[in-house]
Amino acid sequence: MIKILVTGAAGFIGFHLTKRLLSLGYEVVGLDNLNDYYDVNLKMDRLKNLGILNVQEGKLISSNIYQTSFQFLKLGIDKREDLFELFANNEFDCVCNLAAQAGVRYSIENPFSYVDSNLVGFINIIEACRCFNVPKLIYASSSSVYGLNKKVPYSINDNVDNPISLYAATKKSNELIAHAYSHLFGIKTFGLRFFTVYGPWGRPDMAMHLFTDAILKDKPINVYNEGNLSRDFTYIDDIVEGIVTIILSEKINNSSNYEIHNIGNSKSVNLMDFICEIENVTKKKAILNYLPMQPGDVENTWADTGTLENKFGYKPSTDIRVGVKEFIDWFKEYYRM
Repeated sequence: MIKILVTGAAGFIGFHLTKRLLSLGYEVVGLDNLNDYYDVNLKMDRLKNLGILNVQEGKLISSNIYQTSFQFLKLGIDKREDLFELFANNEFDCVCNLAAQAGVRYSIENPFSYVDSNLVGFINIIEACRCFNVPKLIYASSSSVYGLNKKVPYSINDNVDNPISLYAATKKSNELIAHAYSHLFGIKTFGLRFFTVYGPWGRPDMAMHLFTDAILKDKPINVYNEGNLSRDFTYIDDIVEGIVTIILSEKINNSSNYEIHNIGNSKSVNLMDFICEIENVTKKKAILNYLPMQPGDVENTWADTGTLENKFGYKPSTDIRVGVKEFIDWFKEYYRM
């Protein structure tokens, strides 16, 4: 049985990926430090959905649902010795590194948490892959690496040497580290630049969650840059299927050692249109609090996913109307609203 390590398994994308891999019959070890950047209860509820009813620092816990097919370990990827011990005791066929300190704005307030997780943690992961002969590493990069790039849609061939947030700089650094390791040691690395991921079980600090919560509670929502923003909103299932497609593809064996791909919906949606869609589903009007542009933010994101489609035959396609409804249905049920 193929064994996969998913870091950030209690996070938004990591949880969904873990659940999908288990449904396909893979053996998964999940890793997460369960930090308090946002509500830990949400992370614990994701784990409960996977059959992990309690956690114990540094101890592998087996799922009550998936039994030995899924084990979870509370551990940060910045803990090198413990991480290497995990690799030594398991023969992983693939590592999906989704653990990271997220958030563009928060990186301005708390830079060291990004250094610990996104830089130290990443080098620990890729060095463990080298030392323990893991054949392939798939890792989360970000659309934020494109910075103030005015050319749209964003192409992987665009220059990304000018990040405008520490978060973006750490993600670009991950790509550079992966390139060096792929060149020196022949590790196959696949960096995926995610574009504004949303959907059920999403992070509370993301616009989808913040806007829905405020609208349902008749509270104002902050709309930055006077609403003159647009994003390539990508539904969570599309992100997960993209990762799974790369894992399953026979073409991965013929891939170059180092690859970067955009993974987005290939459509840029105006922020005000996005808010209108939430209003349509909730049947409530938003109270808008217009604010100036925030430091580290960008006006527009839009993914060119041509390389992903050409190489692996996969293109995200979930319409924003479908995704917004799915999220709001989950939100109302989870928060009993």
